[in-house]
Amino acid sequence: MKLTEKQKRFADYYIESANAEDSAKRAGYNARGNTTKLLHNTTISAYIDERLQEMADKRIMKAEETMQLLTSIARNEEKEEVIVFGEGSSEIVKKGMGAKDRLKALELIGKRYAMWTDRQQLDASIGVTIVDDLDDLDD
Repeated sequence: MKLTEKQKRFADYYIESANAEDSAKRAGYNARGNTTKLLHNTTISAYIDERLQEMADKRIMKAEETMQLLTSIARNEEKEEVIVFGEGSSEIVKKGMGAKDRLKALELIGKRYAMWTDRQQLDASIGVTIVDDLDDLDD
């Protein structure tokens, strides 16, 4: 089912303010009694949930993006702004990342791929023998 323009406006206003009554009024509804129905409407609720998820996805860095940034830092492709002071003046200059930052990025990448740990894999087959000697206790 598709949202009407009015329902979409309500949902968008609700996402902004989290105030159902105000959002209903702004969208053109008579706020009395409609807010509960609007919020319980499965189509509107699904739209709100979807939009909130999209917003969260934009705000939160995912693992792939993190690895891309760390790789970019390690390769000295990222630049940082530094203030350079001269005789009576200063200017902002973009320069490559420092050696410590690049090494830290490499370390984090290495940790992700377990490159710096000594791993030992032990495979063993152990036979188990069960001895029933409980009868001997009665003697």
